[in-house]
Amino acid sequence: MAGFVLIHGSWHGGWCFDPVAAILRARGHVVAAPTLPGMGGSADEMAAVTLAGWADFAAQHCREVRAACGGPVVLAGHSRGGLVVSTAAERHPDAMDALVYICAMMLPDGMSRAEFKELEGPNPAFDGIIRKVHGGIATEIDRENAAPVFAQVSPPDLVAAAMERLVAEPHGPRSEKLQVTAERWGSLPRTYVECTLDRTIPIDSQRKMQQFSPGAKVVTLEADHSPYLSKPEELADALEGAIPG
Repeated sequence: MAGFVLIHGSWHGGWCFDPVAAILRARGHVVAAPTLPGMGGSADEMAAVTLAGWADFAAQHCREVRAACGGPVVLAGHSRGGLVVSTAAERHPDAMDALVYICAMMLPDGMSRAEFKELEGPNPAFDGIIRKVHGGIATEIDRENAAPVFAQVSPPDLVAAAMERLVAEPHGPRSEKLQVTAERWGSLPRTYVECTLDRTIPIDSQRKMQQFSPGAKVVTLEADHSPYLSKPEELADALEGAIPG
């Protein structure tokens, strides 16, 4: 038995992992998929969100899952959740045993999500569904046009239900420069689950991050940006494959 803590990406909540969490639990594992504090909150609540705060939140869940399962804990993040995974591993490397990045931000020390976006260049389909709210403190997604960008090969009924649940995302963490070191974050084994059909973080961007931070085991899925919907069994396999031997 192992434990998994699954950190969602932007505009989503822990609910997005429900299909994968069910598979992992059926296989005998302990799974936590929390929704990060501040998601969809008031302007003041979202303005107070920091990457460090989210990281501490994730690490605490790792400790609780380890106590519940008595075995190794894998901390996984999807998309923007990769920033949370990296920061949690740097601040609390003793709280987890392995890291998984699911078409996620695996950035090098000193780079922010916003800076990586500049390196990526324009992505008109993705950029066109984002709008700033609360004076730029947060962003929202155009739900009606999000499905072809986030989940174009996922089951339509699951996609429709997911798009209805998207909420405002605090913008602050995207502008914070990541801080990671070889001694702390780098001491943990890493897996990168790349998704070749991703229209949000295209495969070229995913592979650029792998080049920036070499050393991760790579698992390739023919999936969109929502592999927890389009390839849940395969994603569960990849997560299990990250359990340290």
